[in-house]
Amino acid sequence: MERSASAAMIKITEQESLYDNLEHKSVGELLNGINTEDQKVALVVRNCLPKIEELVHLIVGRMRRGGRIFYIGAGTSGRLGVLDASELPPTFGVPPSLVLGLIAGGDTALRHSVENAEDDPMQGWKELEEHKITRRDIVIGIAASGTTPYVVGALHEAHERGILTGCITSNPDTPLAAESDVAIEMIVGPEFVTGSSRMKSGTGQKMILNMISTAAMIKLGRVQGNKMVNMQLTNQKLVDRGTRMIVEELGIGYDHAKAMLLVHGSVKDAIDAYNSKEEL
Repeated sequence: MERSASAAMIKITEQESLYDNLEHKSVGELLNGINTEDQKVALVVRNCLPKIEELVHLIVGRMRRGGRIFYIGAGTSGRLGVLDASELPPTFGVPPSLVLGLIAGGDTALRHSVENAEDDPMQGWKELEEHKITRRDIVIGIAASGTTPYVVGALHEAHERGILTGCITSNPDTPLAAESDVAIEMIVGPEFVTGSSRMKSGTGQKMILNMISTAAMIKLGRVQGNKMVNMQLTNQKLVDRGTRMIVEELGIGYDHAKAMLLVHGSVKDAIDAYNSKEEL
């Protein structure tokens, strides 16, 4: 794997902001500038839809055969991967082991900067091995620069072993993209604050992760109509939402629907049980 190439790259993510003298601008001017830049992100992500679609199709095929998704990143990118992975069990009722987020520096790095954690090119792969990664799984590297050793090294080792790899990056033709079967190159341009990839790059990464995981979960049958019928009933708001879904679907009373929901544990199971009983 060629890692020295990153030093010679011209990184758009490090280019000078289009705005200057920020400390002299009013709050209104700052907010307008940030908003102007943010509006560019959705259009850039739209240009990436063919690659996102390609990756989702591959992911769904592997997950139907028992595969898992591993997001891997450092700093903001790693945190966003962990966030997306952590939201899927309560939203779609899938086990936490189905989609996992790995971040350089471990859980400590979710709240605090961990010095040099991203600089070891073999650490990411070691962590993937701890999860007994196989060729059924998928590894998605997230790195705005496209050069983070922790991420690039992990994808290289995965790619060498025939594991499906994808990436989300904000620079073109990066070492990370070279290790990816499907490279999503989201070129959002210079950040409002020079080099602060937690801004536009982070926003775009979150949008793309939402697309990947939501589309995959829908195709895997975790949504019916437009409803989260497998969501976990972790609070009263969600119990009420699930109850109303059953009322709407079956045309029964609220109290009856709520009792069924609490017995069966999910909207889908409650509806399936009711329909099976009706058929009998």
